[in-house]
Amino acid sequence: MKVVIFCGGLGTRLREFSQTTPKPLVNIGYRPILWHLMKYYAHYGHKEFIICLGYRGDMIKDFFLNYNSYHSTDFVLENGTGTRNSPDSDVPDWRIQFAETGLHSNIGQRLCAVKKYLDDDEVFLANYGDQLSDLPLDQYLDGFLSSGAVGGFVSVRPSHSFHSVEAADDGRVLDLTSVTETDFWINGGYLVLRREIFDYIEKDEELVEEPFRRLISEQKLYTHRYNGFWKSMDTFKDKITYDRMNGIGDTPWEVWNSGQE
Repeated sequence: MKVVIFCGGLGTRLREFSQTTPKPLVNIGYRPILWHLMKYYAHYGHKEFIICLGYRGDMIKDFFLNYNSYHSTDFVLENGTGTRNSPDSDVPDWRIQFAETGLHSNIGQRLCAVKKYLDDDEVFLANYGDQLSDLPLDQYLDGFLSSGAVGGFVSVRPSHSFHSVEAADDGRVLDLTSVTETDFWINGGYLVLRREIFDYIEKDEELVEEPFRRLISEQKLYTHRYNGFWKSMDTFKDKITYDRMNGIGDTPWEVWNSGQE
């Protein structure tokens, strides 16, 4: 299946980096979060990517056009002359279609803009370029395909802790509950879509608004609840959390290193 990745947003909540670097290129260790996401999909055999570009799309193109495996692999430098034992590429068989989809386009508009690159595929994958998970993808796909739904996404617990407040009219707090302790789920991306999704998207619509509501009204929207690792990179704090996890080798999203099938 082809994988559509939305990489065009401005990333304003991560402005410490996004003023100069598009959020999908913010590093975790030596590689951008986008690379980690693509490695995840490639692990499950999905190696044809369509990247929807917008803000600083030129930098994303340059990253792959000048891709260098040496940043994250061992190699030998001989005689101080630059002669190297070249390691095998860690992205040897990826096919990437770069698509300019507009600076201010929403997700629905970006998806419609790349419809022509899906060829005749009846089912395809899609995701935002700023979140990682160790979701067993094959299990999720099996559930979606057997459901007969047109669209699907993964439901996850929020990665941030919020507090729900119950208060009396006079301001006295009656209860304070961490959202992560409640039965509260959010859209975690990792979309699976049938080609029919384009019949549900009208001009300029955001994908998860009107189109998804139409699917709900016809009982054609599916979700897979997942309690495992999932985390987005929305803020500078998220970036630091990812760096700390990577620094101690706590990288559950690296299913390609864990033996997960």
